[in-house]
Amino acid sequence: MVLDRIDRQILALLQGDGRMTNVELAARVGLTAPPCLRRVRALEEAGVIRGYRAALDAPRLGYPITVFAMVSLRSQAEHDLAAFEAHVASIPEVRECHMLNGEIDFILKIVAPDLNAFQTMLTTRLTAAPNVASVKTSLTIRTAKAEAGVPVAVE
Repeated sequence: MVLDRIDRQILALLQGDGRMTNVELAARVGLTAPPCLRRVRALEEAGVIRGYRAALDAPRLGYPITVFAMVSLRSQAEHDLAAFEAHVASIPEVRECHMLNGEIDFILKIVAPDLNAFQTMLTTRLTAAPNVASVKTSLTIRTAKAEAGVPVAVE
């Protein structure tokens, strides 16, 4: 899909405020509502817009602990990678899972209500998982930037 200036404006605006009404969005990009809605629908159908979510405050919802876990597996065969990915997908506290190139196979972003809960999840669900060779963790002290989405260049 080739994106023009208006498509990029739509993406930037919706990424900043996914609750913006179509009428407001159309006015901000210089269109009337019907063609703006057609463009948004086309971006959704093309998979450029994958969904709409609320940005939640983890500490206010009882998850003040954020940990990054670097996981090494014993085997990197595709079926072992897929099995690990399926396993971590079943752990609600694992919020992100990225396969890496290099010494570490995966990095996980994990939230927890406290250190004891994190340790329990780590020892019973993560390090005990099949094919896990090692897990190294780093506790987040503070978050300086947590920007969702991607930069959208608008001319």
